[in-house]
Amino acid sequence: MKRIRLFIASLALLLGVGGLVPAMALAATPQSTVCTTLQSNSSCSTTPAGSVSLTSVVTAVVNILSLVVGVVAVIMIMVGGFKYVTSGGDGSKVSSAKSTIIYAIVGLVIVALSQGIVKLVLNKIK
Repeated sequence: MKRIRLFIASLALLLGVGGLVPAMALAATPQSTVCTTLQSNSSCSTTPAGSVSLTSVVTAVVNILSLVVGVVAVIMIMVGGFKYVTSGGDGSKVSSAKSTIIYAIVGLVIVALSQGIVKLVLNKIK
């Protein structure tokens, strides 16, 4: 039952962050549309002077979240290792420790894949 709840929570988090990026990407209007609508003859940029672009904000947020999840995953691997060493051969404690380590590694893999997906989406937007 714990595995199902953890899987559903991980999936909801992944879909929540994954659904946020395309929604923010759709909010950005292409430069050509803005320049055409304004009928501007001067150099037209997508971001006003002194402002921050959407891609840099998304990249910063994803990097910070990845760092936090990475640190938590490493801590959970250490906790799982400690639980494994102190299990004393008890089968339920050993399986609990192994599942902690496996879930932490799965979390790291998901973070790595999400980094790649976000970078791919941001490169397609540019």
